[in-house]
Amino acid sequence: MGTVPPPDPVLLRLVRGAGLTAKTRSRLEEAVPGEFFGYPDGLTIRDRHALTYDRLRRAGLAAPPAPELLDDPPALCALLERAAMADPGLFHVMLLHYTLALGPILLFGSEQEGLRAARDSLESMESFGALLMTEVGRSNSHLAPRTLARYDAATREFVLTTPDDEAVKFPTNTAHPDIPKIGAVYATVEHGGRERGVFVFAVPVRGPGGAVPAGVEIVPAPDTTGLMVDYAAVRLSGLRVPYEAWLRDGATIGPDGQFHDPLGDPAARLTRSMSIGPPVWRAVISMSAAITRSAAGILHAHAADRVTLGRLAPLRPLTDYRNVREAVLESLASAYALTVVAAHVKQPRDGAGQAGGPATAWAPWSAVDRDLALLKAATTMEAQETVSRCRVLSGAPGFAATDRLNGYRGLAHAYMNAGGDNELILFDTARAMADLDRYEPPVVAGAVPDGGDLSSPRVWVHLARDCELRLQRRLAGRVAAARADGRDGFEAWNDNLSLAVRTATACADRTMLEILAAACEPEPGSEPASAAGAAGTLRPLLGLHALGWLERRAGVLLDEGVAEPGLLERVWERRGALCDELAGDAAALAAAFELPSEVTAPTAFVGQG
Repeated sequence: MGTVPPPDPVLLRLVRGAGLTAKTRSRLEEAVPGEFFGYPDGLTIRDRHALTYDRLRRAGLAAPPAPELLDDPPALCALLERAAMADPGLFHVMLLHYTLALGPILLFGSEQEGLRAARDSLESMESFGALLMTEVGRSNSHLAPRTLARYDAATREFVLTTPDDEAVKFPTNTAHPDIPKIGAVYATVEHGGRERGVFVFAVPVRGPGGAVPAGVEIVPAPDTTGLMVDYAAVRLSGLRVPYEAWLRDGATIGPDGQFHDPLGDPAARLTRSMSIGPPVWRAVISMSAAITRSAAGILHAHAADRVTLGRLAPLRPLTDYRNVREAVLESLASAYALTVVAAHVKQPRDGAGQAGGPATAWAPWSAVDRDLALLKAATTMEAQETVSRCRVLSGAPGFAATDRLNGYRGLAHAYMNAGGDNELILFDTARAMADLDRYEPPVVAGAVPDGGDLSSPRVWVHLARDCELRLQRRLAGRVAAARADGRDGFEAWNDNLSLAVRTATACADRTMLEILAAACEPEPGSEPASAAGAAGTLRPLLGLHALGWLERRAGVLLDEGVAEPGLLERVWERRGALCDELAGDAAALAAAFELPSEVTAPTAFVGQG
């Protein structure tokens, strides 16, 4: 292999993350060291899970304190990115621990002294966080958990109960018999004969040594390899927890038994209780970028300097074949595009989420933060497509010699449902678009700019906006016509769910492409030379990603009249030329990912016997 030129400083800054000092990056790398990038052979499933939690404990003690991380999105995301690259299972339990167990305590119960023991146990890694939110027997269970919490004034306790098998909490990471767990339990508070809304309770579901308290039954799920975590179902049977386990967020039950919630409305309380979403979505978007960088780096390492014995051209470099060259470069471009989006969502957003989002019908997520939820859906879909392609093009070694690409693929697939189901997010986004519920259609003025040059970011954005606008109008028209015909809400939407997905996907595409187009522009106040260099470095990479978007969406663009016949031929011609321009830079582009050597180490068996 020839000498690799030094990585471009613009790309290095992007991958390393703005606002992270070298000292912080070093500390996060020490929290997830090289030895975490794999498991010893011969472990049982239970032993592997135990090792994952041991690594989580070590990472948590080596990283900055949890409250600091939760108050610093770039740092928390950087830690979780490295965990995802090392081990998808570690990423998952780390995300649950920080954002979905500790996060609610700090957000909803920071003033409650009675939570100090649970908080200290989680922050010290004496116990690990678990999430008990979804219920196994009914879809969309986030909207109306049937697990009930009833207040017992005589003992000043809440009694938590899952009324039947359909209300059992699953999936949860509570199966390992020796690992102490504190669960964030989502339950509907019932008081005075009325449902008062969905709240969170901090509940030890496994105590020291893993002991299960009275009132908790844990049923381990069968072993799985998709995303290796100690899954289990949890049934609560009259579990008594103290009043202070209620993360009440300003709500109270007074000595006279009167219930008071400052929000005043169970629907608003549900949205508030689900407002733990944004830290999760930022982390999942960042994870999607990280595993895509790793997968693209693995594919590049596999293809670089590899020759083929095909009879068409024996001993010809594999990347001389356009299908491989373009796949490698498109994977690198996809990784950079997702990294730009991740960098965007980590930055402070003035007023984001404070005013709430649109009303929802399928899941609560869009009401919390429509754009973040939508970007979570878009980036996980992009990641799973790119990671899957890298796995296939890495051949047998990518499948059989290591579980890394399989693990990344499993993680991406898992988070198309976890953290908010992607399709439900798209449905609710489309509903808001059709009803103009806190949604403004994009403005599309004039003809396609820059002569329709597919290399122009203004062209990508124009086409995306035009497509979104046309789909939004068509969807709104269809739903309105159905309602005018006397059909109820279900019937009006049920016949238009496929169009709803296309419409919301167009909104996600436009949102992402606007972020990418902005990254191609010089930063305000920057020196002209450095600004031009930054834009020049990113523009061809993001342009290659945009060409991939045009190819994937060609059918919709043509069907909606946004593009004319011949689009694909133009895309393929421009992609071939751009890949030829970038081919010599592939090694430097991969090097700028600064992947740990454990990720891209070549497979070797000689001498290992």
